[in-house]
Amino acid sequence: MFLVGLTGGISSGKSTVSAMLRELGCPIIDADLVARRVVERDSAAYRRIVRHFGPEVLLESGEIDREKLGQIIFADADKRKLLNSITHPEIHKAMLKQIVFYFLRGYRYVVLDVPLLFETRRLTQFLHHTVVVYCDPATQLSRLMQRNGLDQEQAEQRVAAQMPLNEKRGLAKHVIENSGGREDTHRQVLRLHTKLEDSMEFLLVRVVAMATAAGLGGALLYAAKLLAS
Repeated sequence: MFLVGLTGGISSGKSTVSAMLRELGCPIIDADLVARRVVERDSAAYRRIVRHFGPEVLLESGEIDREKLGQIIFADADKRKLLNSITHPEIHKAMLKQIVFYFLRGYRYVVLDVPLLFETRRLTQFLHHTVVVYCDPATQLSRLMQRNGLDQEQAEQRVAAQMPLNEKRGLAKHVIENSGGREDTHRQVLRLHTKLEDSMEFLLVRVVAMATAAGLGGALLYAAKLLAS
């Protein structure tokens, strides 16, 4: 099994493309969904967030107020780095568990849906393909303002907090242009899906993995302990 990284920018349409791939039968590991789970109440990440950001980031239910926390980190780069240092290790650990699950089930590849794929760069070394969902800056800003009910200044602040889409576009192996209509985007997704399905890279990866398993039993035992922790 090989790994495909899917990323984009805020309101560029990454979630739309991810949903299209899922409908085509592609296994998707959604980093945003994993991120929500690792900060659930009384988790290790939850306790660290409350300790560093204070109880004002909590809802009355005791759950983390994602909107309030988002306002804080988008306005302060240092606090954004702090939050990432708390959540990213837990997110990667949870994603690794899901990757192993799909590997054992015999899938050819799995798509990692990661918004900050190129910002953190922690996963890129393991990916055989990277896909960026791109739209022009004006469209991105308009979609964000409409979706989140933000004024232009607030929307620009959130866009500026991420790596520019043009820069991500230059780093990716594949680009899905999502400035136009849904049908055009869907056609591009179908072409990408066909290319991935026709790839034989999974055979090489599986052979290497099996050889490694045969020769490095101790390392695998350590990995199993890590996953079980």
